[in-house]
Amino acid sequence: MNQHKWAFQMKRIHDFAAGKIRAASQAGTGLLLIDNPDRKNAVTAAMWRAIPEAMHWLCDEGEARVIVLMGAGTTDFSAGADISEFPTVRKDTATARLYESENSKAFSAIRNARVPVIAAIRGICYGGGFGLAAAADLRIAAEGAAFAVPAARLGLAYPADAVQDFIRTLGAQMAGKALYTGLPMSVNDLLAAGFLLEMTTAEGLEATALTLAETIAANAPLSVQASKLALRAASQQDDDLLREAEVIGAATFDSADYAEGRNAFAEKRRPQFTGR
Repeated sequence: MNQHKWAFQMKRIHDFAAGKIRAASQAGTGLLLIDNPDRKNAVTAAMWRAIPEAMHWLCDEGEARVIVLMGAGTTDFSAGADISEFPTVRKDTATARLYESENSKAFSAIRNARVPVIAAIRGICYGGGFGLAAAADLRIAAEGAAFAVPAARLGLAYPADAVQDFIRTLGAQMAGKALYTGLPMSVNDLLAAGFLLEMTTAEGLEATALTLAETIAANAPLSVQASKLALRAASQQDDDLLREAEVIGAATFDSADYAEGRNAFAEKRRPQFTGR
């Protein structure tokens, strides 16, 4: 499946950052496309700023129940931040703090989205691209994908919240090795670490991601949102999130979707959930 064709066939499409961040949705499935293939989908400062806007659009106007995050083209997920901009946007402590605040907002928009985010990864997934994938809920990768966190080789440090995502998804020792050495990691390395849900063929990546997304989108939105909040509360050890998850979880029992789920089960048919 051609990624651009997939995006263009969706009913709702909105471009950000002069088209380098593309959001599209249809039937509850959203797509967030990093579209800078000439630079291995490197993320410019404008693109970092656009990611929260695109996520907001997908969840609200796009009515996405799940979002697939991927790189445009057939080669790479993302080479990370566009280093060619660093002499201007990341030249010293003051500019770096502003730049990294935009990074953090992008990671947060993915991590804290009310719907699950699936990162579908092929080719290079480095630096800030790795950070975006780590902020997602689920990650699948095509065979041959390559991962690295080359901060130590560039003489810079990643935002602390991104490091927390590395620990959460890689484990403390693997995250430490990735950050301290900057050495590349393979799909098999990250499958063993639990960072990846599964590996696919290069040709099967989009179909696998879409099937997983459609399965999630077909389920009751309030149930999925409650589950995501509970998972976030556990991983972040956040009591406020836990209480919010409990409130939403309890509300599902008074929802129209709960009645629909029971009726569909009794009638041996697929339920049609509305999120109410």
